[in-house]
Amino acid sequence: MLDVTVIEDPEAAAVSLDPIRARLLAELAAGPASAAMLAGKVGLPRQKVNYHLKTLERHGLVELAGERRKGNVTERLMRATAASYVISPLALAEVQPDPDRFRDQLSARWLLALGARLVRDVGSLITGATKARKRLATYALDGEVRFASVAERAAFIQELTAGVSALVRKYDAPDAEGGRDHRIVVAVHPTLKKTELE
Repeated sequence: MLDVTVIEDPEAAAVSLDPIRARLLAELAAGPASAAMLAGKVGLPRQKVNYHLKTLERHGLVELAGERRKGNVTERLMRATAASYVISPLALAEVQPDPDRFRDQLSARWLLALGARLVRDVGSLITGATKARKRLATYALDGEVRFASVAERAAFIQELTAGVSALVRKYDAPDAEGGRDHRIVVAVHPTLKKTELE
């Protein structure tokens, strides 16, 4: 099972957003189960659960983990293909955010568009790397800082911008034969409080 996977297909995204199917995905992320085992947990008849499982399976969100005989019946044990899922903006290709349309480094909406592009691009890279059976070279940095004042935050942003810009100038080799372009995204935003996550 993958830790996280990206859903790019619009139909698979719609299937995953159904509340019952989302609940089934959560149950199957915890471990393999049959339709009969899940029926009691979600309060639906086994046949209805089986219908939802087949729909999830058709879209690659669950897979067969094994089979076992139970009396005269062979039970299919299903498992989620990932512990968690992210829906790519490709699922809404016609209206996906385009950060190049409106550039404003201080805009939260521009940051959101950058984040959406990051999900889209990295999701597509993961899909391609998986098909090619290759590793994907990426790097991410995540941390928190508490600024003493708005002025300190502004000074930090200025130094961060200067530092990253200097590194880009130092290592950028636009004419390097065989080189590969890489995107750099640096974001600063307030940390959500626990009450805001509920």
